[in-house]
Amino acid sequence: MKHPVEKYIEAATRDNTRRSYQAAARHFEVEWGGFLPATADSVARYLADYAGKLAVNTLQQRVAALAQWHVEQGFPDPTKAPVVRKVLKGIRTLHPAQEKRARPLQLEQITQIAGWLDAAVAQAACAGQRPAQLRHARDRALLLIGFWRGFRGDELTRLQVEHIKAVAGQGMICFLPFSKGDRQAQGKTFKAPALARLCPVEAYLAWIEAANLSTGPVFRGIDRWGHVSDDGLHINSLIPLLRSMFDAAGVPFADQYSSHSLRRGFANWATSNGWDLKTLMEYVGWHDVHSAMRYVEASDPFAAVPPPAGQTVILK
Repeated sequence: MKHPVEKYIEAATRDNTRRSYQAAARHFEVEWGGFLPATADSVARYLADYAGKLAVNTLQQRVAALAQWHVEQGFPDPTKAPVVRKVLKGIRTLHPAQEKRARPLQLEQITQIAGWLDAAVAQAACAGQRPAQLRHARDRALLLIGFWRGFRGDELTRLQVEHIKAVAGQGMICFLPFSKGDRQAQGKTFKAPALARLCPVEAYLAWIEAANLSTGPVFRGIDRWGHVSDDGLHINSLIPLLRSMFDAAGVPFADQYSSHSLRRGFANWATSNGWDLKTLMEYVGWHDVHSAMRYVEASDPFAAVPPPAGQTVILK
């Protein structure tokens, strides 16, 4: 059994961060053949060996992970040495690369996917195929909440039923105990609107009613017999799930989308419909302008898609 101190230390680090740090340490020791604790020269050689093979952002994450390992184990941090910093700077100079960004989902595509899911739910219900009916209802809620709230993938997988208040025709309030920008772990509340069409509130209520959920993770796995798991979806399963859904709905280039596509798609929709950057940042939860701008397509005439006919969308 873990000591309470260990439990709270573990809770202070996001699961994604912990996994990436562990993977980086394994890569340094196993794949490359390094030794921990490391010297500054060995870290510099490690970076040089993977320059041009791994993205600069990936190498920077590896450096951060190695630094964290040394700090936690009580060893001097070799990544702060001038030689490591100079090697990283040289790699950025000699191996510039355009940042890969997820393809944004536009509202037209959200409408297409949601329509396909509606038909799939109805067809599964008529055929008595409960597993398929549940999966499509879950995926519809995942799609619409993810888009209209601009949630990150890990935020979607961490939503808890007991932390959500939803009223049909009015809206929903989602509480996340912690998120990427919440460095003090104070928690943050997000509101989602009730809409005439493509409504995230209606989709959420339909899903939790179909799955008979009252507590625990909102989005869960469903086996072939229609049993809903007690555990939430793993973050690594989210992208394959979304791509499979998009492909089945007939969206071209489905393999170019990820969970960030929902967030980027909403950001583009909001800016093309007159939102200023400050309003968008407050709604989505960005604290840094540079982070927000990474999600927004500037002056892209193809990104501006109007709301569905007859629908006025007001988000607060």
